[in-house]
Amino acid sequence: MSIFNKIFGSSDTEKPSPEFWNYINSEADLEKALEESHEKKVAIFKHSTRCFISKTVLNNFEKEVGESNKEASYYFLDLLAHRSISNKIADDLDVEHQSPQLIVVENGKAVKNASHHSISVSLI
Repeated sequence: MSIFNKIFGSSDTEKPSPEFWNYINSEADLEKALEESHEKKVAIFKHSTRCFISKTVLNNFEKEVGESNKEASYYFLDLLAHRSISNKIADDLDVEHQSPQLIVVENGKAVKNASHHSISVSLI
């Protein structure tokens, strides 16, 4: 990995390592997340793999989740690899696109959202 990739991020599709993530790679995955939101809270994290801020916020959020006992399902979207799904999320949930962004969904509707350094497990 070059020094520029370490600083600014890589354009390669990357997946975070914690086991709590469910990945949104298709519209079917998004539908599954929305259906699950009728049973418990769903948190969708939209991440840009090319953005240093997004990478930093993701790392901080993953650490928070690891230390939390919040009962929720966590979904991860690489918005560069899946731009059309990111746009669908914005349209379907009536939430303005941001990156990075956390959207909390209950009963198929966005109830909270935050971007950049406002992202926190406390929103869930």
